[in-house]
Amino acid sequence: MSGGLYSMDSKDFDKTLDLTKVKPYGDTMNDGKVQLSFTLPVQDDEKGIECAKILASKMGLSEPSVAYHGSLDKEFTYYVVYGSLNHTVDYTSVHVETVEVDTMTMKEVDEYISDHIKRKVVIIGASTGTDAHTVGIDAIMNMKGYAGHYGLERYDMIEAYNLGSQVPNEEFIKKAIELKADVLLVSQTVTQKNVHIQNLTNLVEILEAEGLRDKVVLICGGARIDHELAKELGYDAGFGAGKYADDVATFAVTEMVNKQII
Repeated sequence: MSGGLYSMDSKDFDKTLDLTKVKPYGDTMNDGKVQLSFTLPVQDDEKGIECAKILASKMGLSEPSVAYHGSLDKEFTYYVVYGSLNHTVDYTSVHVETVEVDTMTMKEVDEYISDHIKRKVVIIGASTGTDAHTVGIDAIMNMKGYAGHYGLERYDMIEAYNLGSQVPNEEFIKKAIELKADVLLVSQTVTQKNVHIQNLTNLVEILEAEGLRDKVVLICGGARIDHELAKELGYDAGFGAGKYADDVATFAVTEMVNKQII
């Protein structure tokens, strides 16, 4: 690219990838370009814009600019800020605990159950506590499933019971006992003030008090749930976004065999 007083060739751009010093990629390698958005409880004026830029600088952005600002109310303003991130991350040193399982198809899961468990597996699921959102649990449980992945209700060797939303932990466990459930699925979408942590912890405590924790496979899922958090809270596994019924089913039935819940 060239013209007038300014010219730059592709050789002028940094093309080096160092996995020990990874930065965001915007237009070129290592430029650190990022965009972030937030709301401040201030009026939409020049002073507010400057505040947004100062905050972005404190977050580690160099030369931040406010690409957009708009009033949400008389004393609340939404900002979109653009800038270059100064920090890096050592990708080679990062460890993430994940569910390590080779996902089987619906047919393969049914065959696995027939060969190793030799009876139908009972799975109950619900959005427990005060959580009224059912999109996640419906995607896993309901027959039609989600994104081409059939839900657990369609599996021949699984008896799936979707209890819906706002199910108190006590009622959830009572139903699990009544149905002689092998696997308990808990969906948590509402996470304000970490209410999901409190609710998930409470469920484990009740199961332990009833002497049932080691007799079931306990799985939780949601947008802010990952496997590491789930394990810390006492669950066998945690599934976040991008996981489907076949992922959950594969883990559930193989874990049943590992724990000898057969």
